[in-house]
Amino acid sequence: MTVNHSDTSSEEAYQQSCEALSKSLGRELLQQGLVLGTAESCTGGMIAAAITDTAGSSAWFEEGLVTYANQSKQRLLGVDEAVLDQHGAVSRPVVEAMVAGVLARGADVAVATSGIAGPDGGSADKPVGTVWLAWGTAQGTHSQCEVFAGNRRQVREQAVLFALNGLMEQLQAAG
Repeated sequence: MTVNHSDTSSEEAYQQSCEALSKSLGRELLQQGLVLGTAESCTGGMIAAAITDTAGSSAWFEEGLVTYANQSKQRLLGVDEAVLDQHGAVSRPVVEAMVAGVLARGADVAVATSGIAGPDGGSADKPVGTVWLAWGTAQGTHSQCEVFAGNRRQVREQAVLFALNGLMEQLQAAG
């Protein structure tokens, strides 16, 4: 088997970035006395995995839900079927509803993702790499759409790092 060292080094860089962000996020959440929850579609639990790779994260991480199917978004997070039908799963209203669902389950801070990681599933309006992210607290929700380049793994990893960075920005602005 041939090992592509550029893939190995990019994977190591990703892991190091996740570790550093998760540790900083944990310190900030502990300092503010808050707990975090996640709702993930296209990232498939990768945000929760990055967080729980950090020792002691049980003190500040409430739960992570992978709601890949629309029915899961409805059942576990209370996303309205009409919102899914009107806007599609990869949309601002859906990720904001996902955040609201996580907050309703008891988290103080939430992040949600829904996107098209590829290689299939894109359209002219929502090309492969499109990811909607939302971050929220009881004080409000912020959402953003990004279009990441690369293969499926790269799109998902970029979304994870973007989500973690967004959480840090939100907490630092509130703190």
